[in-house]
Amino acid sequence: MSAVSLIARDELRLMRRNRVAVTAVVLLVILTLVAVVTSWTHQQGIAAARAQHQAHADHAFEAQPDRHPHRVVHYGHFIFRPLGPLAAFDPGVDAFTGNSMFLEGHRQNTANFGDVRQSSPLIRFGQLTPAFVLQAVAPLLLIFLGYGAVARETERGTLRPLMLQGASARAIVLGKLLALGSVALLIAVPAMIGFALIAGQAGAYAGPMATIVLAYAAYLALWVGIVTLVSMLVRRRRDALLALLAVWAVTVVLLPRVAPEIANRAYPLANRLQTDVAIARDLRRLGDSHNPDDPHFAEFKKATLARYGVTRVEDLPVNYKGLLALEGEALTSRLFDHYAARDFAAQAAQNALVGAIGLVSPAIALRQTSMAAAGTDFEGHRRFLEQAEAYRYDLIQRLNRLQAEAVTYADDTAEDAGADKRKRITADHWRKLPEFGFRAAGPDALVRASLPGLAVLSGWLVVIGAALVLATRRLGARR
Repeated sequence: MSAVSLIARDELRLMRRNRVAVTAVVLLVILTLVAVVTSWTHQQGIAAARAQHQAHADHAFEAQPDRHPHRVVHYGHFIFRPLGPLAAFDPGVDAFTGNSMFLEGHRQNTANFGDVRQSSPLIRFGQLTPAFVLQAVAPLLLIFLGYGAVARETERGTLRPLMLQGASARAIVLGKLLALGSVALLIAVPAMIGFALIAGQAGAYAGPMATIVLAYAAYLALWVGIVTLVSMLVRRRRDALLALLAVWAVTVVLLPRVAPEIANRAYPLANRLQTDVAIARDLRRLGDSHNPDDPHFAEFKKATLARYGVTRVEDLPVNYKGLLALEGEALTSRLFDHYAARDFAAQAAQNALVGAIGLVSPAIALRQTSMAAAGTDFEGHRRFLEQAEAYRYDLIQRLNRLQAEAVTYADDTAEDAGADKRKRITADHWRKLPEFGFRAAGPDALVRASLPGLAVLSGWLVVIGAALVLATRRLGARR
């Protein structure tokens, strides 16, 4: 048996003798299994609930009676964002961003009903998911198991005799790394059970799943290297433990919490009230379709009459009020898109700054990689918002077009006793309108989105690997 294997076996034997260490490993394995099961069942329940709510919303919209099309515009429609199967491993920002939207004319609403707004405030500190356990808890266990790997030998004075017996510094370090890496592998195995549950489902692509596995393997390997490196550089176990706990607290707890606050201060985002006030101000500048003297709509009326070759709106072959609704919705939607693009740009700048901070925090880099590959990052939420707005605009304009083509201008402006009935069109029109279908990103897009974070983790591995090589040479010089 090689010296590396002997040293690794001896290190594992010392860990097995430590009842506290064995108990901690068993508890973490159990915790990971619990996280896999609870996260899986929770996401399955969410998916079923959203599908049920969407079916009810579609049924309610299609069950409307004969109505004037503009009544349907204001009746509105609910849509729900479906989650991909990888959300069971890493739900990402879904709990914070909301998962449903109410679509109506003349307004662009935000997503609602995020879990954070409906659950205990403790959810803000992290949900019990396999991703959270591997990101935050697993490194802590590796620290408590491996902080004395080399420092213990130095402190007890057994390092020099071990090297005099023929064990090279390289063999000692590789043995310690192998032992701690075996524990890291044991910790990660239960999380892989979650992938076994996910595999084979629609949307569970091999590329993103392999990317997630690679990212977490690199992260755990990185922590194995960090723990061993600090244990090599510090002569006393107590100092190694304190130093490693400080590194964990800063990189895993502090920076991931502080980074978003720094980004928010650097690139402030207008709140909903400020945006609504700004939109209302700009809408007044755009024009008022109810004001016959409004410059924009007076010019629109003139151009419409000229296009159809008539002099009065009553002589138009279509309902002029429907044309006004089409033009008004186009104007407001362009304004909504402008403010949405502004907010998206600010949020993209915030995420870029957080990613830059991730250069000094592997935990941030891992989270961004994990969420991007799972499709649960901000870009996934943005994709839902953009598709929801495109569907809302198309739906409202279809209804406005029905008003222009299926309701006459004479009936639309009449106020006699039977006018209300003549303005209505049959309910078959609502049933023919297309339903919302969310188009998730494909596997290639998910993998590409996760590459920056994966590159940061790879860079950290290179740096720690180089540091281990230098520290190993320094250790060998002590002989």
